[in-house]
Amino acid sequence: MNEYRVTIVQTDPAWEQPAENLNHAGNLISSSVEETDAILLPEMFTTGFTMNSFSLAEEPGGAVTKWMKRIAEERNAAVGGSVIIRDKGEIFNRFLWVTPGGEPVSYDKRHLFFLERESNAYSRGKDRVVVKHSGIRILLSTCYDLRFPVWLRNRNDYDAIFLVANWPSARRDVWVKLLMARAIENQCYVAAVNRTGTDGNGLEYKGESMVIDYKGNIIHKASDSEEEVITIGLDREALIAFRQKFPVWLDADDFEIKP
Repeated sequence: MNEYRVTIVQTDPAWEQPAENLNHAGNLISSSVEETDAILLPEMFTTGFTMNSFSLAEEPGGAVTKWMKRIAEERNAAVGGSVIIRDKGEIFNRFLWVTPGGEPVSYDKRHLFFLERESNAYSRGKDRVVVKHSGIRILLSTCYDLRFPVWLRNRNDYDAIFLVANWPSARRDVWVKLLMARAIENQCYVAAVNRTGTDGNGLEYKGESMVIDYKGNIIHKASDSEEEVITIGLDREALIAFRQKFPVWLDADDFEIKP
């Protein structure tokens, strides 16, 4: 079996405390993660979903990036999660994908959440990003992107969606349904990591990070109240066989996404 192991690290980050959150995430990883190919941390895992972007942003290659590089080297695994990054005068909610010995790959969040006025604090990303790692093709995505199926549409160019999120408990039922829908319609695995706890704005999060297979079956769902670290294997050979047996993508509509 051609298995790709993904580890989801569901955390309860301290509000706007990057150093404390890096230390805590590092302890969770060192105590709970054995062999894996990728480690996923939530959206804004060092700060919580804050709009205080100007004072918390770091430059590319800053402290969080260096921490991710160190973890990647120590665990011999890719590390992914979103971070507040200031780049060429703009600030982004940036999904960083860091591999051992490699240069970080970045995906800037495309869909900014209007209810929190995210677009007032961050610039919108323009580019869809697929990475290849250990025999699997992965589409990087962040939270609110989940609601936009055209942006996430599989063009027969990826095997899994990795989604990092801060998805509030008020919309937890929608979270589960949309994750299942994206897996089914794209015939792909979905690995989604959410935070738990309550943030500095009083919003409550129920975690429920999960891994879903290409038929929409939930392989594993994390706790709805506790921090949790889980490692799940993705069987790429089974995925390829299913796509060959039921090649829905051959009948997909053509489309173009405007910048």
